[in-house]
Amino acid sequence: MLKMKVDNLKGILVAIVIGGVALLGISIPVNAHQQEQNQQDKQKKEKEQKVEPPTKEQKQQQQQAAQKQQRAQRQQQQQAAQQQQQATQQQQRVQRQQQQPATQQQQQAVQQQQVDRRRQRAQEQQTAQQQQAAQQQQAAQQLEQQRATRQQQRTADGERIGQQQQDQRLSQQRQQTNAQQQQRLVLYRQQVQSQDRLWSQRSALLQQQNRTAQYRFQQQYLERRRQQIVDWNARSYDYNNDPNFYSAANYRYSRGGRSYQTNQYGADLLRQAVNYGYDEGFQAGQADRQDRYRNSSYQNSYAYQDANYGYNGYYVAQTEYSYYFREGFRRGYDDGYNSRSQYGSYSNGNYSILSGILSQVLNLARF
Repeated sequence: MLKMKVDNLKGILVAIVIGGVALLGISIPVNAHQQEQNQQDKQKKEKEQKVEPPTKEQKQQQQQAAQKQQRAQRQQQQQAAQQQQQATQQQQRVQRQQQQPATQQQQQAVQQQQVDRRRQRAQEQQTAQQQQAAQQQQAAQQLEQQRATRQQQRTADGERIGQQQQDQRLSQQRQQTNAQQQQRLVLYRQQVQSQDRLWSQRSALLQQQNRTAQYRFQQQYLERRRQQIVDWNARSYDYNNDPNFYSAANYRYSRGGRSYQTNQYGADLLRQAVNYGYDEGFQAGQADRQDRYRNSSYQNSYAYQDANYGYNGYYVAQTEYSYYFREGFRRGYDDGYNSRSQYGSYSNGNYSILSGILSQVLNLARF
């Protein structure tokens, strides 16, 4: 600033000098004036070209600009470093990603090898266990077979001995049964003969009482019983060859506080006794009703006292058969005399007791 003021003052002085000279009439050559003007222009240019010393504010501005430029340069350097670091990291990530599949494949291969080895060991262990189990099972089967063989041998020996003992018992039982059967037949024949003598007395009494229908019924009953005996004798029954005669008992029944046992054929014979008794009793009661006999009683009937119709002397005792025959007879007599069907029914030309009454009378229980 000071220099510029000095230069201005020099210019003013030059102008004053030139003006004074002009006033004095001093002629200055044109060339000299031109040279001076040129010299001034040159000096002016040199002054313009000269740099003034910076002020405090300019220094601060220059410092701030320098600092700003330095910060910009540092930022650029940092950004460049960050970019370079990011590029390096990106390159490393790419390299790791490229390397990762290979590493995973290697790990998977190692894991697969481990799995294969474990599987192979497991298969070997399983095979060994199976072989051991098969050996144990084979040994157990051999041992069991040996035991079974010994057991079969003991069983065979026991069965042979048991069969021998059973044969002996059966032989004894058959001998005992045969003896009982012989005794039954003897008693049965004696009973038949006794009833035949009784019939002679009963027939005379019925004729005296003019009980024609009852007389006719009892004659028919006696004829049916005699014909049955003839049929049985004609068959030449041999109970020694009848397998049913020696079959085991499988029914139980009780009478008079005592328990009895019989087989299927004996049970069927007892059922027959009740049904035959009902049929004969119904006809006897019906005959007394036709005769209008007021003092009627089933116990006075010859058929009731005989109670042997249908009995063949086998499977059950004659006393058992007669008891159940009379049980059916008295119920049939009540129905026949009163002309009703309380205990039985009529079907196919025969009177038979109701199944419910039959079960109550016999009370058979299978075991």
